[in-house]
Amino acid sequence: MKNISATLATVWRIAMPYFRSEDKWAGRGLLAAVIAIELALVAIDVLVNQWQNRFYSALQAYDLDTFVREIWIFVGLASAFVALAVYQLYLNQWLQIRWRQWLTRHYLGEWLDDATHYRMQLKGDAADNPDQRITDDVKTFVEQTLSIGIGLLSSIVTLFSFVIILWGLSNAAPLRIPGLDFAISGYLVWGALFYAVLGTALTHWIGMPLVNLNFEQQRYEADFRFNLVRVRENSEQIALLKGESAERERLLDRFGYVINNWYGIMSRTKRLTAFTASYQQAAVIFPYVLVAPAYFAKKIQLGDMMQTGSAFSSVQRALSFFVTTYRQLAEWRAVVARLDGFEMSVSSAANIAAHEPTIGVTPSTGSDAIALEQLLVKLPNGKPLVAANGFAIQHPERVLVTGPSGSGKSTLFRAIAGIWPFGTGKIAIPGKSSLMMLPQRPYFPIGPLGDAVIYPAERGTIAPDKIKEALRAVGMPRLAEQLDDEAHWNRTLSLGEQQRLGVARALLHAPDYLFLDEATASLDEPSEALLYRLMEEKLPSTTIVSIGHRSTLDAFHTRNVRLVPDGEIHVLGVGAPVRAAPSEAR
Repeated sequence: MKNISATLATVWRIAMPYFRSEDKWAGRGLLAAVIAIELALVAIDVLVNQWQNRFYSALQAYDLDTFVREIWIFVGLASAFVALAVYQLYLNQWLQIRWRQWLTRHYLGEWLDDATHYRMQLKGDAADNPDQRITDDVKTFVEQTLSIGIGLLSSIVTLFSFVIILWGLSNAAPLRIPGLDFAISGYLVWGALFYAVLGTALTHWIGMPLVNLNFEQQRYEADFRFNLVRVRENSEQIALLKGESAERERLLDRFGYVINNWYGIMSRTKRLTAFTASYQQAAVIFPYVLVAPAYFAKKIQLGDMMQTGSAFSSVQRALSFFVTTYRQLAEWRAVVARLDGFEMSVSSAANIAAHEPTIGVTPSTGSDAIALEQLLVKLPNGKPLVAANGFAIQHPERVLVTGPSGSGKSTLFRAIAGIWPFGTGKIAIPGKSSLMMLPQRPYFPIGPLGDAVIYPAERGTIAPDKIKEALRAVGMPRLAEQLDDEAHWNRTLSLGEQQRLGVARALLHAPDYLFLDEATASLDEPSEALLYRLMEEKLPSTTIVSIGHRSTLDAFHTRNVRLVPDGEIHVLGVGAPVRAAPSEAR
């Protein structure tokens, strides 16, 4: 009971925001329409149950006129049922897509807000497979929540409607205990109740392990799919290293978890299906066994017997809701648990500052320099990495940051960008200043080349002629005429070409502060020198901060700052000037 209450509380927390959102009136209206139609369908079932009594009684009495009339009544009821069922499905699917659209936008917004997606990876939540949560799990949650919710409501209304009918039919020919002057009122109702409670208890006992098995199955499936994507993304490196055999074994090992867990699902499902199928088949004959003594004693007619069987089946089906939907409930609970875990991961990553000290990145006034005060950058496990105090990057100087590999240069850049919260201290950035980070491997979204180059700006914000000019300037004239070509640019272009496009992106955005994290390391020295001279020419008012290991980079920077070891951490020094002015490097 405690687990059920917790699951329902989680469902309420996930579901209700949509019905309070900007789309609430459409959502509430569609839900009300679906519920109203479901109630109408139950009412038609009640009318059909009453029709069965009249119809079979007419057959028993050889009453042709009544038979014909009842046929036309049935046609009317059936037509109404079909029309309502069609529109209920249509409105249900309409509600599903609107609800799913809102949830998807909500989760994407939370996941992609303020680098939360990146922090989830840093905190070890990368295996949580947000792609599956936002696609498969949201879709399944919406579908099954509506299906189970409407089904439960229908079962409750059906139960109350047919219990009244069944109680009346039971009292028309009450069951008497042989040898006793005692009759059991409503014995058909008590028989249905006993039958359903026994079936529900046994079903839960047999099928309870399916909840955890379904949860694990989705996790193993997602992990296997994630590793397949990793192989596809790194196919070149795998081919160069001849790593196909190693990858095959690694993937088959992960797929082994999928198979073994599936065998567990198969075994448990076999037992559950054997019981539920037997239970449902027995339910077909059980009501007629109960009412047969009254029929053969000629206390009721054939119509009464058929109506009793139908009413009993409706009551038993309503009471057996959890029996017939147990597998769906098990899958639904697993989906709810995964979405709950995803929300908790997003919340934890987004609110790191609420649980532990973090680096404060704040706008500064009255200064045009980036200032680091009492800064201590740490790893996610809390281990100190880089320290800096009283360090400033003046505008618009050129700073080269050097130091041993693994000393924390890239992590320091991430902290300045505001996406690395682990640590303490303050980073003050001039208000309204724009920062751009160019990593060693730049990101280009799949789509038209023009959109990829100006990312994250939207199409139309930068004129095509300017994009072409930037591409020619960075040495990519052949791409200047391919702005509308769509491709996976991180695959089709070499890393050196991607780095040229990264510099083109910087030229087009012209940020106040540009940080290059070995952003030209894949180019030869003459090409690298050309791009740095280009940035000096095209971005004269931009502060450039570079990470690099080549000594030739000194010529394009006015100050060299080195990370020097100090015990277990590295300290950012003030740095010495390497040249007087940018013009001397030309």
